Amino acid sequence: MKAKNILNLALLTALISMTGCTKNSGVGGTASDATPTTLAANAQFAKDLKLDDPQDFEDAKRGFIAKPTGKLLAADGSVLYDYDAYQFIKGQSPDTVNPSLWRHARLNAEIGLFKVTDGIYQLRGFDVANITLIEGKTGWIVVDALTTRESSAAAMAFARQHLGDKPVTALVFSHSHIDHFGGALGVLTPQEVAERKVPVIAPTGFMEEATSENVMVGTAMGRRSIYQFGRDLERSAKGNVDTGLGKNVVYGTFGILPPTQLITKPTEELTLDGVHFVFHNVPGAEAPAELTFFIPEKKAYGGAENLTQTMHNLLPIRGAKVRDALRWSEYMEQALEQTAGTEVYFGQHNWPIWGNAHIQDFIKAHRDVYKYTHDQTVRLINAGYTRNEIADKIKLPKSLEDHFGARGYYGDLRHNVRAVYQFYLGAYDGNPATLNPLPPQEAAKHYLELLGGADKAVAAAQTAYDKGEYRWAAELLNQAVFGDPSSKAAKELLAKTYDQMGYMSESATWRNSYLTGAAELRNGPPAKGVSRAGFVEMLMQTPVERFLEAMAAGLDGPAADGKNLKVNLVLSDIKESYVLWIENAVLHYKKAAPDTDANATLTLTKSIFIKMMAGTAGVKDTLLSDDLKIDGSKIDLVRFLGLIDKAPGNFAIVTK
Repeated sequence: MKAKNILNLALLTALISMTGCTKNSGVGGTASDATPTTLAANAQFAKDLKLDDPQDFEDAKRGFIAKPTGKLLAADGSVLYDYDAYQFIKGQSPDTVNPSLWRHARLNAEIGLFKVTDGIYQLRGFDVANITLIEGKTGWIVVDALTTRESSAAAMAFARQHLGDKPVTALVFSHSHIDHFGGALGVLTPQEVAERKVPVIAPTGFMEEATSENVMVGTAMGRRSIYQFGRDLERSAKGNVDTGLGKNVVYGTFGILPPTQLITKPTEELTLDGVHFVFHNVPGAEAPAELTFFIPEKKAYGGAENLTQTMHNLLPIRGAKVRDALRWSEYMEQALEQTAGTEVYFGQHNWPIWGNAHIQDFIKAHRDVYKYTHDQTVRLINAGYTRNEIADKIKLPKSLEDHFGARGYYGDLRHNVRAVYQFYLGAYDGNPATLNPLPPQEAAKHYLELLGGADKAVAAAQTAYDKGEYRWAAELLNQAVFGDPSSKAAKELLAKTYDQMGYMSESATWRNSYLTGAAELRNGPPAKGVSRAGFVEMLMQTPVERFLEAMAAGLDGPAADGKNLKVNLVLSDIKESYVLWIENAVLHYKKAAPDTDANATLTLTKSIFIKMMAGTAGVKDTLLSDDLKIDGSKIDLVRFLGLIDKAPGNFAIVTK
């Protein structure tokens, strides 16, 4: 092998090497049965709520045309989604599912192609979100594109099978979350957009927000999303039954299309393929960039994700920027005015609503849930209560509790209270004892020393478990698992505790998180996180600066201390060049011509650069490519790139 190829191989190794993750072998076993405490708690839910109210079931089935069956497969033949996986969700709730959540799961199980009103259709259950099809003069105006290319392509093929083979004449992205744009390339290709001049509409700030969230902390968010959505749980009464917003997320190939036109004004009118739209910008609530719209001729209102058939998250379990509850409530007040003449409401999750009075009542409930949560949290903040105290104190008034469309199937009131607290005061509660706390493992060891070891902690937790005091049992056992990782008894009992907490949860995301935690205590963390390979198509459309920001955030600071290295990055195909340098253990970059003082210059195409950063570059991309060139010190370039961490995204959460 030539010297150039040997050095390039070393470079490739440095680029795609993965940081190891300590694996926990787990303790084995299967999910436990519901305890008497769990049965009693779930029976109380059934008693307190009118679970047999038929209106939502009629709405969820209304306009049904056809239902998909079978499995959605990836290119390698692996199963991405099973349309039949939730067929067990029917009849009365089992002992291991909160009856209110079971009711919601039954509603979300009504999947397929539906007619919303003349000229408007929805595809529901092909992914966690919906595709909305609006019939234009010459083709389909598509609102949102699901999470992956595979799921959106399957949904569009299903629609064409039943509605006719019409072209896509416009694509509207309602907001900047990946489950609404990640499948863009299954709806349209960049070539179709360019050649047919298909408009791609999005709210102002869309591209920046859509790409920054998924590049900067995408690894951690992806790992935590496995908990939120219960990716690895079996679909059963002891596992995943729902996500609140829909059945589940497809983890396939993610992409994006840059908008050709942004909605920049608070209200902006636009005609797409003969259909008149009135767009409303609603940034900074459910998403940093988001829009809703009204179609006057159809008296139809598209509420994006500001309005769903569940209380939403002010701070998702997977993590995100904290959302503004007060602004969200204000948008709902505006929506009341915007829907004054509306006869049908549809969102990009869950099922639609018909009738203006019903729509107005639905919007008011959401408006007041967020406003009540905000105002009462602030009131108790000013009375000196901490976030956990407030979370236990606040209960919704009965008029809001009785509104199924605003109950916590996706978000949860307690989690949202903590989000409002964080929005104003941050995570610190003001008590100096928590100003500089010990790391969890170190604190846990001290607690176990005080208790007399893990066995004593497990015994105390068993007493709490037998009394149905699961929150206290979980707290004790968490200390035992972190303080003594060898304690199988602690892991086994904590898994059983999480089972019960999951079975009682009305929130699907809380249930999924508890049950995923239990599964990992039994079986260890997943072998793989969310694959970087699936993001390549999206990353191809991402500004280079987002990668360089993520590279800087991935620099191993201690290892970089005292090192002063400078590298030129030249992207030959897009005619851009950057200078990257390490100074004071910080990675800086600037868009500039190559610096003659650099240790090395790396010239390559953006495509190869992205594949390297994603860890998917192969021999043809590197050793055999004429599009990759290294000038200067190849050793220094390898040293530079070797300082960038590439976390695998399967780190342990409930064990260390």
